[in-house]
Amino acid sequence: MRRALSALAVIMFGLITASAAARADAPAQANDAPGRVALIGVPGLHWHDVNATDTPNLWRLAAQSAVGSLSVRTVGRTTCPYDGWLTVSSGVRSSVGSRCGPPPAVEQQGGKGVVPGFDWLWTVREATYAGTLGTALHAAGRCTMAVGPGAALALADRSGGVDVYAPSPGAVTDWTACPVLAVDVDDLVRPYIDGERLAEVPEKLSPAQRETAIQAADAKTGAVLGALPPGTTVLLAGLADHGSEPHLRVAMWRADGAEGHLLGAASTHRDDMVILPDVTATILKAAGAAVPATVIGAPWSASRTSTVEDGAAELRQADIAGQTIRGVGGPFFTGLAVLQVLFYAVAFLLLRRRRGLGGVRVAAIGLASLPVSTYLVNLTPWERAAVPAFTLVSGVLLCAAALTGIALAAPALWSRLRGRPGAAGVLGPPSVVAGVTAAVLVGDLLTGTPLQLNSIMGYTGVVGARYYGLGNIPFALLATAVLLLTTAVADGLVRAGHRRAAIALVAGLGGFAMILGGWPGVGSDFGGVIAFVPGIAVTALLVAGRRVSVVKLGAFCAAGGVLVMGIAYLDHLRPPASQTHLGRFAGQVIDGTFLPVILRKLAAMLSTLLSPNLMPIVIAAFAFLVFALLRPGTASAGVLPVAFERAPMLRAGLIGALVSGVVGMLVNDSGAAVLSMALALAVPLVLSAGIRALAPGSSPRPASPVLSPLTT
Repeated sequence: MRRALSALAVIMFGLITASAAARADAPAQANDAPGRVALIGVPGLHWHDVNATDTPNLWRLAAQSAVGSLSVRTVGRTTCPYDGWLTVSSGVRSSVGSRCGPPPAVEQQGGKGVVPGFDWLWTVREATYAGTLGTALHAAGRCTMAVGPGAALALADRSGGVDVYAPSPGAVTDWTACPVLAVDVDDLVRPYIDGERLAEVPEKLSPAQRETAIQAADAKTGAVLGALPPGTTVLLAGLADHGSEPHLRVAMWRADGAEGHLLGAASTHRDDMVILPDVTATILKAAGAAVPATVIGAPWSASRTSTVEDGAAELRQADIAGQTIRGVGGPFFTGLAVLQVLFYAVAFLLLRRRRGLGGVRVAAIGLASLPVSTYLVNLTPWERAAVPAFTLVSGVLLCAAALTGIALAAPALWSRLRGRPGAAGVLGPPSVVAGVTAAVLVGDLLTGTPLQLNSIMGYTGVVGARYYGLGNIPFALLATAVLLLTTAVADGLVRAGHRRAAIALVAGLGGFAMILGGWPGVGSDFGGVIAFVPGIAVTALLVAGRRVSVVKLGAFCAAGGVLVMGIAYLDHLRPPASQTHLGRFAGQVIDGTFLPVILRKLAAMLSTLLSPNLMPIVIAAFAFLVFALLRPGTASAGVLPVAFERAPMLRAGLIGALVSGVVGMLVNDSGAAVLSMALALAVPLVLSAGIRALAPGSSPRPASPVLSPLTT
């Protein structure tokens, strides 16, 4: 164990040294030469609205641009025009709360414009960074021109002012007055405003009414594009939602070298998706102004090539996938919770009577196969089906059924080929499910997480909570799968007398998965590292035959915190535009502004404790587990004790997974979701091993204890 931990320490030291050296040797970033840049905001516009027939001006611009999906998530579930323009102004997700609707009216003072009471945004509404874009542009000596109230809100400096203002495109007399321009095209979203609030229905307009509004927005956009000076870089963004259901919105970028490409950004690590704060960074870069460190967005970039027809079709499918995941997620987790509770209730009754054990074992493997199947189904184009939701759920169930069959059949076949039935029959099926789960998630991390995006147990750009890396639920599954898999292999090593190799295996593979899950730009999971360290350490200690005390457990948790802050500090050493949320949090710790982040995550974690979809899984699994261990004869016919007797290392893996799940619940904003998924995978797999251990022909009880302490 010491050797494995020492190796990890050497790796970490090397990464720290290399990162610091790269930081020291990296040249200072120079701003691009200043040029003309125009932002055209069309709140409410998504790719289903844009086509060559109904929106010729928008389609022509798309053909000249890089095109992508814009995730407009700010603070709430949906984003109103006020919040969208305010987020562009701030460079961070911002909201005005209950007054969410159209942007505020602008006062004209000569040719200038002023947003009255602008300081209200940070003194009352806690929009701390409002005015960041306009202030940075003025600091660089750039003149700002706004057309419409939303545009004025976006370009206003901290005093609330823009240099040139016109209430509408028709009132503009000189489109060359300033090199930085923003235009508010609100024709599409205005019909969705009820009083001073965005409509609280998914779709307020009829198809004909919406088409009329879209055509009006297209005509105004065409007039603006025709009036812009040649060579102007154009950003067109559907900056807000139009109703109570969020969508991915339109993003177009007409710039040198962008035509015929998809549009992405470092902030999302996606080649076809950007976020609202990216608009801020892109405008500043195009204008040759420095990007403040507080701006969390990254400049837009042209990625892979695509025709406008193929690109638009792909982006429409992305919105359909995101919408489907939003609609299916709640019912799916409700169904999973019901299945888990029913499974434990039926298993309890059948195990007491020693009846139907084979069926319980198959059901346990099937339940444990469901989580990884939510990622495997993304290998198929389910979102292109006529009924995507039905195809998605059917695909998940088919994948789970296939994995269940493979898990039950493969170990027996392998044992027959080797001529050694032995322990493979007990640990074989759980090892297959755990191995497939770990391999799928590790492979997904190494390839940019295409399977977690738009998956039921992953994330989606429509919701906008995460865009890449290891999500909280996938972390729980990865940690549990790795710990169960490594202890299953370690069980054979210990039986063969190779205990030190077993310890090294747990620490080494666990450490690799932990670093992969937490490393910036790969997994980027802050809380996952904190939770994974104690899980690995506890598992390794139990494999070594050592006792785990409360003091040691606390020390392991502290070590996880130190490790993740070390990773975050390495990320913080990189240029601001290259940092992930880990590096930005390290900066907040350094300057003392981290407390609001902690409080927000704590509030989110506590709210999950009341989730009707998550807590039943936690309660049912924990109740069955505890009762089965304390009353083995009553609850499970001695299944779990027999499992731990026949495969002693399995106990270490289960306890380690539970430690990671509990700590993960406490340090992640997903809270109960982390623990519920750890239990949903671990307990059925351990139970299936115990049932197999009761069957004739399973491996015999070890002749001597295998959990005796190592000599030091």
